[in-house]
Amino acid sequence: MQTNTFRRTPLYSWHKNAGAKLVPFAGWEMPVVYTSIMEEHKAVRKGLGLFDVSHMGQIFVEGKNSFKFIQNLITNDLSRCKLKCGIYGHLCNEKGGVIDDIFVYSLGLERYLIIVNAATIQKDFEWMKKNNLCEARLENSSASFGMMALQGPKSEACALQIFKTLPNRHEIQEVMYAGAPLFICRTGYTGEDGFEFVVHESKTVQLWEQILTSGHELGILPCGLGARDTLRLEAGYLLYGQDVDETKSTVESGPSWVVAWQKDFIGKEALLKKKDDKSLNKLFAFRLKERGIPRHSSQVYCNGNLVGRVTSGSFSPSLNIGIALAYVPQNLEGNFEIECGAKRVMAEKVRLPFYKKEQ
Repeated sequence: MQTNTFRRTPLYSWHKNAGAKLVPFAGWEMPVVYTSIMEEHKAVRKGLGLFDVSHMGQIFVEGKNSFKFIQNLITNDLSRCKLKCGIYGHLCNEKGGVIDDIFVYSLGLERYLIIVNAATIQKDFEWMKKNNLCEARLENSSASFGMMALQGPKSEACALQIFKTLPNRHEIQEVMYAGAPLFICRTGYTGEDGFEFVVHESKTVQLWEQILTSGHELGILPCGLGARDTLRLEAGYLLYGQDVDETKSTVESGPSWVVAWQKDFIGKEALLKKKDDKSLNKLFAFRLKERGIPRHSSQVYCNGNLVGRVTSGSFSPSLNIGIALAYVPQNLEGNFEIECGAKRVMAEKVRLPFYKKEQ
């Protein structure tokens, strides 16, 4: 009999008992949907939703040379990251290809928490060890923590029922929860206000259930990967392994603000050569003009010619239209069409994000 080789989060039994549809994702068995993607998506846009993201990885970096070490690894400028704050960046190889996109949090003087993607935890950690010329102390603590994301305009109201104080946008707060360490991050992957909680694995179920109880009257819903994907695509956030990977550079995939050209980092020389290379395809956003649903690998046409393929595509529940990301030649203009099933549907290039919440 074939055994299940997928890893399971501390919340696996809870998901199963709640009737979630479980699917393989990045080596894990994860909930893709509980009720419907549409319902869960709209719950986050209008109220709040709770996601299990325990498959994500946590790497701690400490020591007197930790700042210098991380600054050499990431494309963004760590000096912009104030104490108790976080910054987004790319890990690049020498050719400029993206090893991973990460979030770095400054926990204290020469003490950092790096959140990495599920499928790249070991790869990232090995890359860090290989390039640890500063002899910073590295610890892959991914197996010791669970992680969940509370997202939506009512997330603060829910979290304040549990915690006395909360961090501001892109800040982190380190507290104790039920006798174990907890990191509260004011970040997310949905385009809405929200929090990501990095909690000791033994306390994951307890915090999950407490959040659901606190958010009950606010209309909270547990949400799966399906809604997480439509939400992040509307917000214009990349999915590693699909929209960007080691075959695509930061210059090609963007966003442009993630590169701090004034400082040195691994891959900078290669990126400088690509920066003005007009022959490279770049990642662009497309919005359909008619009904249709673009999917991953759907063909993209311009003036009748095949010019690229969709990396991420879906129906947008917020905009009620199909949206997509695709690599196509720079400065290409004309009549775009995207393959949707057996037909081609007219599309237009647009600026990200597709969806922006009302202020």
